Parts: sequence; C-alpha cells; structure tokens
Amino acid sequence: MLQNNQHIEFELKDEYIELVKLLKITGLFSTGGQAKIEIEYGEIQVDREIEFRKRRKIRKGMSVRYGGSTVLVV
Repeated sequence: MLQNNQHIEFELKDEYIELVKLLKITGLFSTGGQAKIEIEYGEIQVDREIEFRKRRKIRKGMSVRYGGSTVLVV
C-alpha cells in the first residue's frame, strides 16, 4: 500500500481503466477485493467527489484519492 500524502502519476495506455483496477495497479490496495470494499464504503474520491461505482471509467486528466494519497491519470 502507498504511504499517506503520496502523489503518483499513472500513465494510461488505453482509452480508460476501471476504478477498481486502477486502485490495484497503482498499489493503493493489494487486492481488488480490498478496493471494492473501500469503494462501497464511500472512501474513494474521483475528481473530488465520492465514487461508489467499482467499474467507473477513469480517463486521462482525472484524479483518484484515497486517504491522503492521490493518483493523477496522465
């Protein structure tokens, strides 16, 4: 898992990535199951708004935040 207050950039190679997959790939969570639970509890923000959709399409320019960690999709 990432340390709090970390900012990382994720280079998107396709048109989009599903939120739950992004959380796992970037290391915010070690498993997709953990990511799904945190999404269900409203702990994830996409572009500063709480997101409950596990399969939300994340595209270039969007940011995802969990705790003090932020992922910027480039």
